[in-house]
Amino acid sequence: MSVATLDGPLLVTERFELWKPQASDLEDMIRLLADEETRRFLGNASSEAKPVYERLERNAGSWALRGYGTFPIRLRGKNEIVANCGVFHSWRGFGKGMDDVPEAGWIVRQDHWGIGLAKEVMRAALEWFDHVHGQRRIACMIEKGNVGSERVAAALGFTLYDSHEPEDRHSNVINLYERQPG
Repeated sequence: MSVATLDGPLLVTERFELWKPQASDLEDMIRLLADEETRRFLGNASSEAKPVYERLERNAGSWALRGYGTFPIRLRGKNEIVANCGVFHSWRGFGKGMDDVPEAGWIVRQDHWGIGLAKEVMRAALEWFDHVHGQRRIACMIEKGNVGSERVAAALGFTLYDSHEPEDRHSNVINLYERQPG
């Protein structure tokens, strides 16, 4: 991982560029969430412009208020966003260690699954987070049945500590993970 210039990505890995969010990312973020399979384990996530806009603004707010958030991910030298990954500040509202905490998350467009993208960029994001903000507990939520994300979480040092059953009976159980300092 290397740190890039002010006008470019914040971090660069062997294959990917990790950028801070920009207002111009909206159309690519809509495309990122357009595929139903990409959204399958994202609860009620939508690819419609308004909720994607709100997600982008919320992430920019995490960067502005906390100095960290998720990164729009691009292939090196390319413009198109193929994932959104990183550590953001969240408040899920159901307790269980998921309120007012740094939370790791990754969304990878389906046509980029299976190439190690989430592991590669999340390793860089976590290394950067630890260096800049200090090692501390980071939480993570994964819908039950999302085996791919469970593997990524394990590879990144996250361990299962609890689960949450959403009040919305149409939503899946959410497994709760954490990565402790050390």
